[in-house]
Amino acid sequence: MKMGIEDTNSSFTSPTEFLLLEFSNIRTVQILHFFGFLALYLIAVIANLLIIMAVSFDYHLHTPMYFFLMNLAVLDIGTVSVWVPKAMVNSLMQSRTISYSGCVAQVFLLVVFIGSDFALLTVMAHDRYVAICNPLQYETIMHKGACIQMLASSWLSGILNSSLNTGSTFAITFCSNVVNQFFCEIPQLFKLSCSGPCFVQIGAIVLTCGIVLGCFIFIILTYVKIFATVLKIPSVQGQKKALSTCIPHLTVVFLLVFSGIFAYGSSATDTSSDLGIVFAFFYAILPPLLNPFIYTMRNKEIKTALLKLFTMVHFSKIISCQVVL
Repeated sequence: MKMGIEDTNSSFTSPTEFLLLEFSNIRTVQILHFFGFLALYLIAVIANLLIIMAVSFDYHLHTPMYFFLMNLAVLDIGTVSVWVPKAMVNSLMQSRTISYSGCVAQVFLLVVFIGSDFALLTVMAHDRYVAICNPLQYETIMHKGACIQMLASSWLSGILNSSLNTGSTFAITFCSNVVNQFFCEIPQLFKLSCSGPCFVQIGAIVLTCGIVLGCFIFIILTYVKIFATVLKIPSVQGQKKALSTCIPHLTVVFLLVFSGIFAYGSSATDTSSDLGIVFAFFYAILPPLLNPFIYTMRNKEIKTALLKLFTMVHFSKIISCQVVL
């Protein structure tokens, strides 16, 4: 196997490829990993596609909240599609390699999707605040143009943040090409640097942490105001209806934030590889996998739209069979 880096001395050049963490040396276990990731990938993609289709086909869901939810599903599909297919191929082909350009693309796209995801969750918190605390001004504030601008801002923030982090990561000189993770992850790539972190790298990390912390504080303060308003609603039924759109959103936010903290915290320390894999799994596949179910469980409108979708598909199959006969 041709390697971009042959040893760990000072004569290293830039790697042409990286070696990712191997799942197992046992062929049977590798096959099990392949089918396990395939199952998780299909569940995540299909579940998020159902959310997208339900919102698209049901005009009752053509509101800002569901517009943002549909785009969140798009981002979740992107997140799992960045690294899971490559992990499946490596398991099936008994390979550990990823090209240098492939690693760059993986880092860039993963940060774009996760960064945009969190920015969109922040926008969704603002949407819930306006809907519950200023319902009479909701249509005026959350009009179509404003929603598109908010969505574009979420994507733009993710792209800019990813460009800065990816550029600073691959500007370093690598002394090894062995990545102690099953996908290209920034903290693990930093560990391969021949020297300590430079000013640009530290600046990118501080900026990212500042943005995440700022968004998280904004979400928490927004929900403090929302819950204060909900408690003033005289009807218990009204309180439950308001909370039914808030609890899933808060659950998704905490899932993404704390899984990311654990994953990057373990990568930045000398945590064992096995624990690092578990934490990386949490933030890289668990949120996209669980988000559709979290939003569906307490949302009657989504359930109704999905039921209509399944009914429509069922009748279309019956009609097709009758035409064929």
